[in-house]
Amino acid sequence: MPIEGGLLQKPDPSPPLHSVEHVSPLVGRRVVVTGGAGFLGAAVTRTLAERGVKQVFVPRRREFDLTTEAGVERLFCEHQPEVIIHLAAEVGGIGANQQNPGRYFYANMAMSLHLIEAARRCGVERFVHTGTICSYPKFTPVPFHEDALWDGYPEETNAPYGVAKKAALVMLDGYRRQYGLRSAYVLPVNLFGPRDNFDLGTSHVIPALIRKCVEAVECGAPFIECWGTGSASREFLYVDDAATGIVRAAECMDEPVPINLGTGSEITIRSLVHLVAQTCEFTGEIRWDPSRPDGQPRRCVDARRAESLLGWKATVGLEEGLRRTVDWYRGHLSTIRTQTC
Repeated sequence: MPIEGGLLQKPDPSPPLHSVEHVSPLVGRRVVVTGGAGFLGAAVTRTLAERGVKQVFVPRRREFDLTTEAGVERLFCEHQPEVIIHLAAEVGGIGANQQNPGRYFYANMAMSLHLIEAARRCGVERFVHTGTICSYPKFTPVPFHEDALWDGYPEETNAPYGVAKKAALVMLDGYRRQYGLRSAYVLPVNLFGPRDNFDLGTSHVIPALIRKCVEAVECGAPFIECWGTGSASREFLYVDDAATGIVRAAECMDEPVPINLGTGSEITIRSLVHLVAQTCEFTGEIRWDPSRPDGQPRRCVDARRAESLLGWKATVGLEEGLRRTVDWYRGHLSTIRTQTC
């Protein structure tokens, strides 16, 4: 892989991200945020607005199918973006990945392929791509360092999605070296927070657990069921912290150097379930189904590169983030149930 330490750069000499005096270099630019109406995208667009960035367009799938060349070309023709923040993805939890391996590879690869090529042709100033922690090899030493990204094959249940995302890194590196396309590439760990996807068929572990626990409390169920053995570990990042890191990458990075966004703290799924249950005030039994997959054995990243290159660190801890998320979920139960029924 041609991306090596020699490409690492220091961010531009500006005040810290939250400094009042700091005027974002994105101000005055036409910014397109793909997936901007989604869970992470909404947090990114809020962060951009807080930074004074007013010319932000969020393409919707019903108008712009980004998996097609025609849809991407129309987006660029009508909105002439100067900065692309590509967050759109087709993704889900372990079950959804098992059911849709071909679709997840094609959709994510097609979006990256068409968007990056259009950015080159149209002279976009910077392209920011979100990768995935699923791209790391199945048995990556913990904590995951970016240099280990190419040391093996991803965990099988989400490999098609992870490989498609990682292929975009190769494309961005090639386009930087051949065409001069400036870009950034960030790898957030598992995200959680208010406005997450709470559909049990497609959600990730935290929103699924919150829904199960809250519904069990409401109906007086004596137990909840959880996949796997609970032995796997994961790292979780509050969505607003992830959005801040992504915006910072859009402000200061020129090279597609992979950058982890995480807290550097891991928790086993078994411990996570007990923490979510406690936050939701569920006191019943937790039943494990070991016939279901655990997924990758461990996940926890080394986030020092993000601090060095972006001046970024996570600020919201897991327990506080869970409390905020559970409070939001309970306050929006009627709407969520209508959307997921």
